[in-house]
Amino acid sequence: MAETAPSGQASARTHVDVIVIGGGGAGLAAASTAAELGRRVVLLEKEPQLGGSTAWSVGSVSATCTPHQIRQGIKDYPEHHHEDLKLFAGAQAERDNFELARVLTRHSPEMFRWLLSAGLEFVGPFPEPPHRRARMHNVLPNSRAFPFHLGRLCRKHGVQIELRTRAERLHLNEQGAHTVVARTADGILREFVAANGVVLAGGDFSASPELKARFASEALAAVTAVNEAATGDGIRLGLECGGSVVNGDMVRGPILRFVPPPERALIHRLPPQRLVTRAMRFAFDHVPQALLRPALMRFLTTALAPERSLYAHGTILVDRGGERFADERKRPEQAAALRPEGMAYLVFDHAIAARYDTWPNYISTAPSVGYAYLEDYRRTRPDIFHRAGTLEALAASMGVPAAVFAHTIARYNAGESPSGVAPRADRPALSKPPYYALGPAKAYVIFTNGGLKVTPRLEVVGAAGNIIPGLYAAGSNGQGGMLLEGHGHHLGWAFVSGRIAGRNAALLDRGYDQPNPSGA
Repeated sequence: MAETAPSGQASARTHVDVIVIGGGGAGLAAASTAAELGRRVVLLEKEPQLGGSTAWSVGSVSATCTPHQIRQGIKDYPEHHHEDLKLFAGAQAERDNFELARVLTRHSPEMFRWLLSAGLEFVGPFPEPPHRRARMHNVLPNSRAFPFHLGRLCRKHGVQIELRTRAERLHLNEQGAHTVVARTADGILREFVAANGVVLAGGDFSASPELKARFASEALAAVTAVNEAATGDGIRLGLECGGSVVNGDMVRGPILRFVPPPERALIHRLPPQRLVTRAMRFAFDHVPQALLRPALMRFLTTALAPERSLYAHGTILVDRGGERFADERKRPEQAAALRPEGMAYLVFDHAIAARYDTWPNYISTAPSVGYAYLEDYRRTRPDIFHRAGTLEALAASMGVPAAVFAHTIARYNAGESPSGVAPRADRPALSKPPYYALGPAKAYVIFTNGGLKVTPRLEVVGAAGNIIPGLYAAGSNGQGGMLLEGHGHHLGWAFVSGRIAGRNAALLDRGYDQPNPSGA
């Protein structure tokens, strides 16, 4: 079945039933589902490891009718989940794809039980308004558990996993045999031929300057992505095959987030074996929250976003040169994206700091725990926490020019501001030591909402409205215009859509758009 050829030429032609492009949550769900149905499946992943953006996530999955809800006596329904998604969409509801949102909410109960059967452990559910019930479940010990367990499930069912193999071209054949040309890390081209279908599951295009400029704006093209491997390969292949992108201009970013710590915390290094995760779940269920919360915060304050209330109370932003550059109360992240390295520091004095130790003033929102206060950052993120008795000492801690920084604060306190930047107006002066700074924070594109137009069966739809035979899309590739606001919906869609796309690609002539009680 494999043929060799000189380096750089097409070689090693492999015939399978289903090809899955992308090894994140959606791709792993698609590949394992198709293989469980007895199909020969190959999964192509360009990175050295499985996981994609799924492995970068907090690890939340929002679902109804879960065993966790039932144990807590929570009565919940997919229909109510669907209704609440409209509340998340808010003013953008008219642009949302509620047909696909119904697919997500109807299949989430089954999907969640499938994750449990694969060996994953969750804690929760946790409340998150405007959900009317607690639906957010967080994976243990961290999001790397998804590729660990789902990768193992793929191997159990015989999926051929090809790492460091990037899909470059996709040729669709009207007779049903579709060919993917992929390049390995050593430059060899390989051909994979699918008798049934191809599933695009290559993630969003948050790290593609070309696609961000094409669908969103030139300004966003240069903004760094949280996942720099999210270059939209599946989107590109779908477009080349005649597909179209819905809501490509809707990008989550730029958003300021604190940079990740230089070293991963212990909880990030914990292996996702069941012995560990079950012990952690026992602790969640039985250890008092006052004792558990510090450990959780060490995990959840890794890369959270600062709350806007900080700016309203008088916090200012300075760049790495020590200069104020934006009106902090008017989308300062857009200006931050244009500063050197997209970096900024949040600067405030003791009067402001004293407000951020209790509700309702918090630095960040931390899923499943609630809120992260200034003391949480002092304890868990000493690399970005700065405090000093003088502005000069604070500048030294931050690594910015002391003279420039002191001049910036003096001008701000005097009601002056750089050209094009609003003065402090009614905000308080920064004059009460000790002085504080948090940062650097960096302007990121978190994700892109634009996905290929698809049917509820996850078939890719051409620009003319035709279904492209044998081509399916899942996860961000098959988002079809859904906005997926709130925690736990991106991962939920990855797994739900991956399973539907994988099943339809495997069965080909038997559409699957109903929940499967068996979990297969």
